[in-house]
This record gives sequence, structure tokens and C-alpha cells, in this order.
Amino acid sequence: MLLFKCLLKYLPANTRKFVRANPVAARYAVDGLFIASATNIAANSLNLFAMRLGANDYQLSLVQFLPQIFTLLVLIPGGLYMDSLHNKKRIVIVTLAALMFGFLLCSLSPFAGPYSIPFFLGSISLTGAATALYNIAWQSFFPGVVGLSARNQVLTYRTRVSLFISMLVPLLIGVVLASIVTINGKIIAHQVFFICSILLLLSAALNFSRFRTRWAIEPKRVSLHEIKKAGKSLLHNKPFVLFALAALFFHMTWHFDWTLYFIGQVNYLKMNEFQLGLIPLSAAAIQLLTLKFWSRKNERYGVVLPFTFGILGLGLCPLFMIIAVSLPVSVGPHLFVVLHLIAHIPVCVITLNLFQCLLQVVDEEYRSFSMSVFACLICLSNAVMPVAGVALYHALGGDINGFRYTFGIIFVLRIVAAGLWLLRWRSQSLVSAQLQSNP
Repeated sequence: MLLFKCLLKYLPANTRKFVRANPVAARYAVDGLFIASATNIAANSLNLFAMRLGANDYQLSLVQFLPQIFTLLVLIPGGLYMDSLHNKKRIVIVTLAALMFGFLLCSLSPFAGPYSIPFFLGSISLTGAATALYNIAWQSFFPGVVGLSARNQVLTYRTRVSLFISMLVPLLIGVVLASIVTINGKIIAHQVFFICSILLLLSAALNFSRFRTRWAIEPKRVSLHEIKKAGKSLLHNKPFVLFALAALFFHMTWHFDWTLYFIGQVNYLKMNEFQLGLIPLSAAAIQLLTLKFWSRKNERYGVVLPFTFGILGLGLCPLFMIIAVSLPVSVGPHLFVVLHLIAHIPVCVITLNLFQCLLQVVDEEYRSFSMSVFACLICLSNAVMPVAGVALYHALGGDINGFRYTFGIIFVLRIVAAGLWLLRWRSQSLVSAQLQSNP
């Protein structure tokens, strides 16, 4: 908190006024600072770390697949357990402790010798589950701390801090890794990154322990009857079902190329660590610069319509990858950084708006359970789609032409996802208009 007070005097006057009137905004901004720093330092170079331990293409896809599968096993029980708690703040801190332990195991992976890859995959599976439970815990805790009128602004400030860190950390990591010549030296650097993340998560836990709940929901007893009741309530919640289906299809198209993107950058664009660091740097920088613009659009049009533009921005990414890999290696990487920056102009609304869209449709009585079910759907997509992307790429030849064809398919699917989300916004607008005309 002291750090944020020091930085506060450098913020714009209207920002300082809002933060002083809403102290919880400052604490959530500090939380975003620590969490974004920890996750970016640890997770930014997971694929590079796995490659240096000896992982092949399919094992790289498992870096994404296994944590999501493990997460699926714990999300529903975790959500039900959170709904049964009076104090959800405590479970947030517990999940942060589990994440710290997972990062510690990741740092020990090189010492496992021939079993370093299985050990690393098991370790990141634990961190994936801990991260997912942490997200559910703080999202469930958030409405009890921040009122409806302040949510967009509080999340805007938290997102702004997170984007700044997401811009800075990858560049620093890229510079450090590029300056190290030997593979063993790079592996040691990765281990140091994990230890730094643990220290930052410890700071996040201390910061979160100082939150105070303003609104509370009566906790639900965990029982078979309550599980059936929660499931029935969820299935009859039509707005949630429609939201979940539209969001799931979007995430499936988004997750399709996560491993392929890295393969394209390393194998076809021949990018080094510094250039790889420029990719998230440019994306975070442009999102940081446009965040205020999109936050204002949220205030004017709601959070559903701007989300469509975020999907369209991501839709340009596969198209720009096709263009970049079709050019000479002397030109492709540099143009790719520029095109990637352009595509990410509206992408900050995905981080800013998805959670707010979810809060619009969840059943407050079973908030954590509803969030857990939605997170399970996203985890399933995150587990399956990167592997499916690699499988499709190899089925189409596993070469540059197969790579282009795969990204062409992804481009079409993302445009369809944007169209579905636009239809959802249109149907919501019509329903709202009917309600206003027939009070």
C-alpha cells in the first residue's frame, strides 16, 4: 500500500480523486501489481523453459493441456466449498500459498534429470489449478467489496496496473535471457524467475489480508441437495447459459493457436528472446494506451458491445501471422511486431469486460458455483484447443503451408465468434427496449 501511495501523486488529478474516495480501488490496483508481476515473470517464458528442458512440439502443447485438465478436477468442488464459507478472503490467501508452492516445484524441475519434463508438467498442473481457484475466489469476493457503480472504474485501474506490468516484465525477461549465452545459464535464470514470483505472491497475500467485506451473502452448506439445487438453478438461468455458450465458442477460437503462435514465432519467424519479449510488450503497451477509451465506451454502451471489438482484434492476429511468415525472415519478425500491436488495439476489453459480463448473469445465491462452472468450460477449451491446433497443423502437413492453412481456419472461426457475440448484444438490446416500452 505504501508503494501505491508513493505512485499516487504521479497519477492524473481525476484518478487521484477517485482512488482517495474509493480506497478499495487502490488495494485492488496493488493486488493487480503483485499478481501481474508474479504471473508474468513465471509464466511468460514457460514454453522456452520447457524447450530448454528438452520438450518437443506435443510436449509443448501439454504445457497448456495438463494444467487445464487438472484444474477441471478441482473447480466445481472448489466453487461449492467457497459458497459454503463465511470468509472468502481466507481462501484467496490459501490459493496464493498453493500457487507459491507450485512455482517452487517448477524451479526444482531441472534437478529431476531424465524426469525433468514430467516433473515440470506436474508442477505447472498444480500452479494451473491454484491460479484458477485464486481467480474464482477473488472474483467471488469482489462483489462483496466493490459496489456495482464503481466496478468498471475499479477494474479499469486494476487492469491498467496489470497491463503496465505485462508491458515491462516480458521486455526485461527477454533482455536477461538474450544476454545469457549458455543453455544452463538460461535454465538457472528461469529458476530465479520462479523464486521472484514466489516473493511477489507473498506480498499479494499480505495485501489481500487487509481487505474488508462490505456486503455478504449467506453461505451455503455443501450437500448433495445443495449441489442438485445449484445445478438446477444454473440450467434454468437462460442469460447465463447463452452467455456461457457464446463465451465458450469465442475462447475455443482463441485457444486454438496458443501453442502454434509460439511455434510460428520460433520456427518460422526465427525470433530470439528479445524479439519474443517485444510481442507481449507491444500488446500490453497499446492496450494500456487505449484502456481509458474502452472504459468510457463501457460507461456509454455497456460491457457487451465493446467486447465484440476485442474479439475482432484477436481475429486479426492469425491473419497477420500468415502475412508475416509469408515474408522473408529479414522482414517478417519486424512487421509481425507492428501488425501484432495493431491487432491488440481493442483487446484490453476482453480482460476488462468478460468478468463484468459474467457478473451480469450469475445467480448471486450460487455465485462461486456459477463462476466455477463457467471456468470449467473455459479450462476445457484451454486444455483441448491448443492440442487440437497442433494436431490440425500436423494433419495439414506440419510445414509452412499447413501452418498457413491452420491459421486461415482460425481467422474464419474468430470472425464467426465476433458475429455470435454481436447477435447476443443485439438480442439483449431488443429485450431491454421491450421492457422499457412495457413497464
